[in-house]
Amino acid sequence: MGEFINFLSNNLADFWTYTGFANATTGHLIMILVGLFFIYLAVAKEFEPMLLIPIGFGILIGNIPFNTEAGLQVGIYEEGSVLNILYQGVTSGWYPPLIFLGIGAMTDFSALISNPKLLLIGAAAQFGIFGAYMIALGLGDWFPFLGTSFTPAEAGAIGIIGGADGPTAIFLSSKLAPHLMGAIAVSAYSYMALVPVIQPPIMRLLTTKKERLMRMPAPRKVSHTEKVIFPIVGLLLTCFLVPSGLPLLGMLFFGNLLKESGVTRRLAETARGPLIDTITILLGITVGASTQASEFLTVDSILIFALGALSFIIATASGVLFVKIFNLILPKHKRINPLIGNAGVSAVPDSARISQIVGLEYDPTNYLLMHAMGPNVAGVIGSAVAAGILLGFLM
Repeated sequence: MGEFINFLSNNLADFWTYTGFANATTGHLIMILVGLFFIYLAVAKEFEPMLLIPIGFGILIGNIPFNTEAGLQVGIYEEGSVLNILYQGVTSGWYPPLIFLGIGAMTDFSALISNPKLLLIGAAAQFGIFGAYMIALGLGDWFPFLGTSFTPAEAGAIGIIGGADGPTAIFLSSKLAPHLMGAIAVSAYSYMALVPVIQPPIMRLLTTKKERLMRMPAPRKVSHTEKVIFPIVGLLLTCFLVPSGLPLLGMLFFGNLLKESGVTRRLAETARGPLIDTITILLGITVGASTQASEFLTVDSILIFALGALSFIIATASGVLFVKIFNLILPKHKRINPLIGNAGVSAVPDSARISQIVGLEYDPTNYLLMHAMGPNVAGVIGSAVAAGILLGFLM
């Protein structure tokens, strides 16, 4: 009987070493709370639920404690595990182009085609990317007490957060700074979800009441021929200029051609429906799971979140201020409402909706959504071009 009790107690002791209770750390508990917070934002506040629920649940999955010495092959960083295999779509950078294919198949570039000067707003908002890049690069020299600094490649990967484009951030960080990808991806998607919180105060601060009430002429009707030509010309112009952006830009314009051609409806529906939904689930879960406490809770991660917020604020302010300056040289009847300047970041269509919501607060009959979609889709192109530029001179 005594031997049986000893045998049972030894087995129970061994079993205990495999449980999450025995391997839990404070870091695991903190990250689990972060994951629950993401899910709360998605369910209670409806902030980007399609992104935050997969990422939030992925954070829970990635921070279930286990005995790393047991060789269980369940963790995302353990070679051969299921999660590790799924994560290769992130580390190898092939999830983001597929996401861009779906985005292209969902996007209507009519607002941009009808008013091409709105492209400049999308370009101006990318200053947030390069501004954050320069700040991240000089961080170690300016604040030596932090005890950390970023290489040019790491700074470039961090700066792309300002584009408010999660797939682009993942694609670039997978090439330039794979070890920072978890923090960069979660930061990018967090600020995308917080667009309704971050952007309106900046827009109100930088505009006058008179500017907010400004009306813009209705966009002209765009022909089917123009819609078909646009993705072809867009691909050739952008990729001849920045060939390193080809994986993202090529798939974006290809998806748009599937949509606008009118003869590949099934392919377009697949790209913007089942395909993008499947990839979004896999990307969200694996990005969330990559935030294991041991890899994620570092000083660098905190700095990346701070720099990401700064990058996003700079991008929003740059778009609004550019419109105000641009209006100085435009004829009065062609001036642009500065409230659509925030839409230059590529959080489609949330930032365009914010332009509409803030505009309606001051004039319930002034509809800015169609105008804001111009710089918004230009921001998608701009962030991909910016990523290509950074990739080209930092690789």
